[in-house]
Amino acid sequence: MEGKRKTRLGHVVSDRMDKTVVVAVEISKHHPLYKKTIKKVVKYKAHDEKNECRVGDEVRIVETRPLSREKRWRVAEIITKGEVVEISPEEITQEELARVKPEKKVKEEVAEVKPEGKTKEETSD
Repeated sequence: MEGKRKTRLGHVVSDRMDKTVVVAVEISKHHPLYKKTIKKVVKYKAHDEKNECRVGDEVRIVETRPLSREKRWRVAEIITKGEVVEISPEEITQEELARVKPEKKVKEEVAEVKPEGKTKEETSD
């Protein structure tokens, strides 16, 4: 019976829940009319009994009986451990902040333009 269960390969995108991970699986399909390959990402909630998976890990998940309202998969194995780079707030420089949040200089670039014709208020006098 083990051979009939569906398996998927994906990457862990969230591990914040207890004994549960969210695994993103990329599915490629060939469009019948446009003859183009379409990539679709499907997210599955999978059971991780020992809380071993971390964000970025590549895992194999296996179909199982319903474990909760949304969990129908369990982690079979961790194929590769992902590298997540953590940066402390002290390491962030002002230059990096400027690249992430560019300053808005819209007010300086837009000049004040007043209409030359008479306005509605001037004609009512």
